[in-house]
Amino acid sequence: MSVPVTASREAAPGPELGPLRIGRHALASRLIVGTGKYATFELMRECLDVSGADCITVAVRRERLVDAQGRNILDFVDLRRYTILPNTAGCFTAADAVRVARLGREILQGLENPGADWVKLEVLGDTKTLLPDPIATLEATEQLVADGFEVLVYTSDDPIVARRLKQAGAASVMPAGSPIGSGQGVLNPNSIRICLEYLKDGDPDYPVIVDAGVGTASDVTVAMELGVDGVLLNTGIAHAADPLAMARAMRLAVESGRLAWRAGRIPKKLYATASSPQEGTIAPSRPR
Repeated sequence: MSVPVTASREAAPGPELGPLRIGRHALASRLIVGTGKYATFELMRECLDVSGADCITVAVRRERLVDAQGRNILDFVDLRRYTILPNTAGCFTAADAVRVARLGREILQGLENPGADWVKLEVLGDTKTLLPDPIATLEATEQLVADGFEVLVYTSDDPIVARRLKQAGAASVMPAGSPIGSGQGVLNPNSIRICLEYLKDGDPDYPVIVDAGVGTASDVTVAMELGVDGVLLNTGIAHAADPLAMARAMRLAVESGRLAWRAGRIPKKLYATASSPQEGTIAPSRPR
């Protein structure tokens, strides 16, 4: 049964979560939402609202900016409310990604949106896995950083590659939980933990964002409880049976996961531990 959700703006995340700081940007929400794959632009607009996100990512390639009726996606986005994070989705070479990033900057400068100075970099290896090409991704990162961009980089969960991308100047490294659109969640939490260890070593505020593979709210919570600083997702909302309800669930999951990580979970133990005192009870103690 679907959960009724109004399209009115949800309250901003509580101050206890703190802002997500990436380079020169400070975001109130730790959830970044994509704008692709929705049945209509109108539904997308409602889902963005309910998600509570204040940063949304938009593919710059023309075929993803304009729908079959010739309507521009940016006409359905409140550019005063959202910081746009342009992305290079669909690029398979460093040269294409750099070109698309520059085009996105020109578009957003013309719209006077604060997202003109950054880019979400994707350089894919093939169309089957949509996994990143690590060599081309590193090359594009270096070029875009030299070009003055703040670069948020989609990568695999390989800690060595993640560290190289940070060394290249990436403003944020974004390891995939699992392949794009797969809905498999965080397949290898230990790799994400090592990425966090490497990327935050001596730099605890360096932003690490899980990008891709999230299928439902529990996937988001798992990622946040690992200690990542945010989650970027799209298909998990856009292709849900009830996208509006899932948008709200994703928002709550980010907040719950962040709060749980900050609270600190209890250690896992092999045997039970009584939750009530056992001393002074009337009943005789049982043998071990």
